[in-house]
Amino acid sequence: MITNNNPDLNQINIGKTLPDWTLESIFGDAVPNKADFIGKPLLILIFSFGCPGCVGRAIPFANRNVYEKGEKLNVLGIHTNFEGVDFPAEQFQKHKEELFIRFPFYKDFKFNTTFLEYGAGGTPHWVVVNKNGIVEYSIFGSDPNNALLRLGYLIDELTEEDPSEKKQ
Repeated sequence: MITNNNPDLNQINIGKTLPDWTLESIFGDAVPNKADFIGKPLLILIFSFGCPGCVGRAIPFANRNVYEKGEKLNVLGIHTNFEGVDFPAEQFQKHKEELFIRFPFYKDFKFNTTFLEYGAGGTPHWVVVNKNGIVEYSIFGSDPNNALLRLGYLIDELTEEDPSEKKQ
């Protein structure tokens, strides 16, 4: 489908395997493969440091989930510059320290490749993947009474201990 002279690149399908991402390292560490996250649910935050909702609500929400559920949940950040503004490496480090970012994050390739392929509606955009690598949910926003509330409930559900796996 073509809208506004742009092809619809969205590859995210609920109930299907998470598509590959194309990311660049910011801090010299290796970019993970999606297979590295199999075994625990994965919360993906597509964000920008130029986005007030990302800095004020989304990053703190992701940090809180790492702190509270880090043993049961993976969190990955994808910094996108879908508006075409680049950030120097020093600025990434400064934001990482000032915002106490507890999750690994990487730059989106060529500013917005994964952003487009994941059908992001803007920033912040979230994708939730279950422990088997299947996309459970995709939502744009950081409203505490909408996107973050829905994400919280889903994350709680995905990280609950399976009664059959409890030790007797």
